[in-house]
Amino acid sequence: MVRLTVLYNLAADQDEEAFLHWRLGEHQQENATQPGVLYTDFALVQGAWPDGAPVPYRFMTIADWPDMESFRAAFYEPGMQADMIKNLAILADPIFLISEIAISSGGHA
Repeated sequence: MVRLTVLYNLAADQDEEAFLHWRLGEHQQENATQPGVLYTDFALVQGAWPDGAPVPYRFMTIADWPDMESFRAAFYEPGMQADMIKNLAILADPIFLISEIAISSGGHA
């Protein structure tokens, strides 16, 4: 399985309440219906370890695909890339991590 993990903050000129309304509704539906997506979630980062460590990101999104081929077909599709570039305008300091799950003992993977 391939996992996309995105860690990010909002750009300084963005309203968090409006962002959350969009992100938890329309954008979550878009993520969940991308071709091949098995699972996706969104989280508000609440802290870091060890206690007192700085929290560099406010938000985290993950999405899972069954394999690298289906991930690449969806993620690098021109329409997806155009939407992503548009959405990046409201973010600050995003990092996109692409990983292959080696082992999973959780419920959704």
